[in-house]
Amino acid sequence: MNGAQKLALTRALVVEGRYDAARLANLVDGTILTTDGFAIFKDKAMQSLFRRVGAAQGLLILTDPDAAGFRIRRFVADIAGPQRVLHAYAPAVPGKERRKEQPGREGLLGVEGIPDEALLQALRTALAAEPQAQRTAGEPITYTDLYDWGLSGTADSAARRRAFLQGLGLPPRLSKQALLQVLNTLYTRESLAAQLGAK
Repeated sequence: MNGAQKLALTRALVVEGRYDAARLANLVDGTILTTDGFAIFKDKAMQSLFRRVGAAQGLLILTDPDAAGFRIRRFVADIAGPQRVLHAYAPAVPGKERRKEQPGREGLLGVEGIPDEALLQALRTALAAEPQAQRTAGEPITYTDLYDWGLSGTADSAARRRAFLQGLGLPPRLSKQALLQVLNTLYTRESLAAQLGAK
Protein backbone atom coordinates (compact mmCIF):
# COMPACT_ATOMS: atom_id res chain seq x y z
CA MET A 1 0.00 0.00 0.00
CA ASN A 2 3.03 2.24 -0.31
CA GLY A 3 3.04 3.15 3.37
CA ALA A 4 -0.67 3.96 3.51
CA GLN A 5 -2.58 3.11 6.67
CA LYS A 6 -4.14 -0.33 6.71
CA LEU A 7 -7.89 -0.84 6.97
CA ALA A 8 -8.66 -1.84 10.57
CA LEU A 9 -11.01 -4.82 10.89
CA THR A 10 -12.88 -5.96 13.99
CA ARG A 11 -14.34 -8.97 12.17
CA ALA A 12 -12.17 -11.88 11.05
CA LEU A 13 -11.54 -11.75 7.31
CA VAL A 14 -12.08 -15.07 5.49
CA VAL A 15 -10.25 -15.75 2.22
CA GLU A 16 -9.61 -18.91 0.25
CA GLY A 17 -5.85 -19.49 0.30
CA ARG A 18 -2.47 -18.44 1.59
CA TYR A 19 -1.68 -16.21 -1.38
CA ASP A 20 -4.93 -14.32 -0.75
CA ALA A 21 -4.07 -14.06 2.95
CA ALA A 22 -0.58 -12.76 2.22
CA ARG A 23 -2.02 -10.19 -0.16
CA LEU A 24 -4.68 -8.98 2.30
CA ALA A 25 -2.18 -8.85 5.18
CA ASN A 26 -0.63 -5.86 3.38
CA LEU A 27 -4.00 -4.10 3.19
CA VAL A 28 -5.80 -4.81 6.47
CA ASP A 29 -5.05 -4.92 10.17
CA GLY A 30 -6.93 -7.81 11.76
CA THR A 31 -7.43 -11.56 11.87
CA ILE A 32 -7.28 -13.37 8.52
CA LEU A 33 -8.55 -16.95 8.20
CA THR A 34 -8.18 -19.19 5.14
CA THR A 35 -10.47 -21.99 4.03
CA ASP A 36 -7.59 -23.71 2.22
CA GLY A 37 -9.83 -23.89 -0.81
CA PHE A 38 -12.33 -26.73 -0.56
CA ALA A 39 -10.61 -28.20 2.53
CA ILE A 40 -13.18 -26.37 4.68
CA PHE A 41 -15.86 -28.79 3.43
CA LYS A 42 -14.29 -31.79 5.20
CA ASP A 43 -12.12 -30.30 7.96
CA LYS A 44 -14.28 -30.47 11.11
CA ALA A 45 -11.68 -28.69 13.25
CA MET A 46 -11.54 -25.81 10.78
CA GLN A 47 -15.34 -25.63 10.70
CA SER A 48 -15.40 -25.47 14.49
CA LEU A 49 -12.84 -22.66 14.45
CA PHE A 50 -14.91 -20.65 11.98
CA ARG A 51 -18.02 -21.11 14.14
CA ARG A 52 -16.19 -20.00 17.28
CA VAL A 53 -14.54 -16.98 15.66
CA GLY A 54 -17.82 -16.06 13.96
CA ALA A 55 -19.62 -16.14 17.30
CA ALA A 56 -16.88 -14.13 19.02
CA GLN A 57 -16.24 -11.37 16.50
CA GLY A 58 -18.15 -12.03 13.27
CA LEU A 59 -16.78 -12.91 9.83
CA LEU A 60 -16.15 -10.85 6.70
CA ILE A 61 -15.98 -13.17 3.67
CA LEU A 62 -13.98 -12.25 0.55
CA THR A 63 -13.68 -15.11 -1.96
CA ASP A 64 -12.84 -15.29 -5.66
CA PRO A 65 -15.64 -14.11 -7.99
CA ASP A 66 -16.03 -17.53 -9.62
CA ALA A 67 -18.29 -20.52 -9.01
CA ALA A 68 -15.83 -22.14 -6.57
CA GLY A 69 -15.56 -18.92 -4.57
CA PHE A 70 -19.32 -18.61 -4.29
CA ARG A 71 -19.63 -22.23 -3.19
CA ILE A 72 -17.05 -21.68 -0.44
CA ARG A 73 -18.73 -18.40 0.56
CA ARG A 74 -22.13 -20.08 0.99
CA PHE A 75 -20.66 -22.94 3.00
CA VAL A 76 -18.79 -20.66 5.42
CA ALA A 77 -21.87 -18.46 5.88
CA ASP A 78 -23.99 -21.53 6.60
CA ILE A 79 -21.65 -22.98 9.23
CA ALA A 80 -20.98 -19.66 10.96
CA GLY A 81 -24.57 -18.45 10.78
CA PRO A 82 -25.66 -15.82 8.22
CA GLN A 83 -26.40 -13.31 11.00
CA ARG A 84 -22.69 -13.33 11.93
CA VAL A 85 -21.40 -12.78 8.39
CA LEU A 86 -20.78 -9.79 6.13
CA HIS A 87 -20.04 -10.39 2.45
CA ALA A 88 -17.41 -8.49 0.47
CA TYR A 89 -17.51 -9.13 -3.27
CA ALA A 90 -14.39 -8.88 -5.41
CA PRO A 91 -15.13 -7.52 -8.89
CA ALA A 92 -15.07 -9.92 -11.83
CA VAL A 93 -11.86 -8.93 -13.66
CA PRO A 94 -10.68 -11.00 -16.65
CA GLY A 95 -7.09 -12.22 -16.45
CA LYS A 96 -4.71 -14.57 -14.63
CA GLU A 97 -2.33 -14.22 -11.71
CA ARG A 98 1.35 -13.80 -12.56
CA ARG A 99 2.34 -16.94 -10.64
CA LYS A 100 -0.02 -19.12 -12.70
CA GLU A 101 0.68 -20.53 -16.14
CA GLN A 102 -2.98 -20.67 -17.13
CA PRO A 103 -6.01 -18.57 -16.15
CA GLY A 104 -8.72 -20.13 -14.02
CA ARG A 105 -11.62 -22.03 -15.57
CA GLU A 106 -13.74 -18.87 -15.85
CA GLY A 107 -10.87 -16.62 -16.94
CA LEU A 108 -11.19 -14.30 -13.93
CA LEU A 109 -8.60 -12.94 -11.55
CA GLY A 110 -8.72 -14.36 -8.05
CA VAL A 111 -8.51 -12.17 -4.97
CA GLU A 112 -4.71 -12.24 -5.06
CA GLY A 113 -4.63 -10.65 -8.53
CA ILE A 114 -7.20 -7.87 -8.07
CA PRO A 115 -5.87 -4.30 -7.60
CA ASP A 116 -5.51 -3.05 -4.02
CA GLU A 117 -8.06 -0.26 -4.30
CA ALA A 118 -10.73 -2.58 -5.72
CA LEU A 119 -10.23 -5.00 -2.80
CA LEU A 120 -10.33 -2.19 -0.25
CA GLN A 121 -13.47 -0.78 -1.84
CA ALA A 122 -15.15 -4.19 -1.66
CA LEU A 123 -14.26 -4.43 2.04
CA ARG A 124 -15.37 -0.87 2.83
CA THR A 125 -18.69 -1.41 1.03
CA ALA A 126 -19.37 -4.56 3.06
CA LEU A 127 -18.42 -2.91 6.35
CA ALA A 128 -20.57 0.14 5.63
CA ALA A 129 -23.56 -2.15 5.16
CA GLU A 130 -23.74 -3.34 8.75
CA PRO A 131 -25.79 -0.49 10.26
CA GLN A 132 -27.67 0.04 7.01
CA ALA A 133 -28.94 -3.54 7.03
CA GLN A 134 -30.72 -2.84 10.31
CA ARG A 135 -32.22 0.43 9.04
CA THR A 136 -33.66 -1.13 5.92
CA ALA A 137 -35.20 -4.24 7.46
CA GLY A 138 -38.70 -2.73 7.23
CA GLU A 139 -38.59 -2.11 3.45
CA PRO A 140 -36.88 -5.10 1.88
CA ILE A 141 -36.11 -5.30 -1.81
CA THR A 142 -38.24 -8.07 -3.33
CA TYR A 143 -38.48 -10.18 -6.49
CA THR A 144 -41.28 -7.84 -7.55
CA ASP A 145 -38.84 -4.93 -7.37
CA LEU A 146 -36.37 -6.80 -9.57
CA TYR A 147 -39.17 -7.33 -12.11
CA ASP A 148 -40.37 -3.72 -11.91
CA TRP A 149 -36.80 -2.49 -12.42
CA GLY A 150 -36.35 -4.73 -15.49
CA LEU A 151 -33.75 -6.94 -13.81
CA SER A 152 -35.82 -10.14 -13.91
CA GLY A 153 -38.55 -11.75 -15.99
CA THR A 154 -38.16 -9.77 -19.23
CA ALA A 155 -36.47 -10.52 -22.55
CA ASP A 156 -33.44 -8.32 -21.86
CA SER A 157 -33.37 -8.68 -18.07
CA ALA A 158 -30.21 -10.84 -18.03
CA ALA A 159 -28.22 -8.21 -19.90
CA ARG A 160 -29.69 -5.42 -17.76
CA ARG A 161 -28.87 -7.34 -14.59
CA ARG A 162 -25.24 -7.89 -15.70
CA ALA A 163 -24.83 -4.19 -16.49
CA PHE A 164 -26.49 -3.27 -13.20
CA LEU A 165 -24.19 -5.54 -11.20
CA GLN A 166 -21.15 -4.25 -13.06
CA GLY A 167 -22.20 -0.69 -12.25
CA LEU A 168 -22.38 -1.60 -8.54
CA GLY A 169 -19.01 -3.39 -8.66
CA LEU A 170 -20.62 -6.77 -7.90
CA PRO A 171 -19.88 -10.12 -9.59
CA PRO A 172 -22.11 -10.84 -12.61
CA ARG A 173 -22.86 -14.43 -11.55
CA LEU A 174 -25.14 -13.63 -8.60
CA SER A 175 -28.34 -15.67 -8.71
CA LYS A 176 -31.62 -13.82 -8.17
CA GLN A 177 -31.76 -15.10 -4.58
CA ALA A 178 -28.15 -14.07 -3.87
CA LEU A 179 -28.78 -10.75 -5.61
CA LEU A 180 -31.68 -10.00 -3.27
CA GLN A 181 -29.59 -10.89 -0.23
CA VAL A 182 -26.71 -8.69 -1.37
CA LEU A 183 -28.92 -5.74 -2.30
CA ASN A 184 -30.82 -5.90 0.98
CA THR A 185 -27.49 -5.96 2.83
CA LEU A 186 -25.77 -3.15 0.94
CA TYR A 187 -28.52 -0.74 -0.14
CA THR A 188 -31.85 0.76 0.73
CA ARG A 189 -34.78 0.09 -1.57
CA GLU A 190 -35.15 3.84 -2.16
CA SER A 191 -31.51 4.39 -3.10
CA LEU A 192 -31.60 1.59 -5.68
CA ALA A 193 -34.92 2.76 -7.12
CA ALA A 194 -33.47 6.24 -7.54
CA GLN A 195 -30.32 4.87 -9.13
CA LEU A 196 -32.38 2.87 -11.62
CA GLY A 197 -34.73 5.75 -12.32
CA ALA A 198 -37.65 3.74 -10.96
CA LYS A 199 -40.69 5.45 -9.50
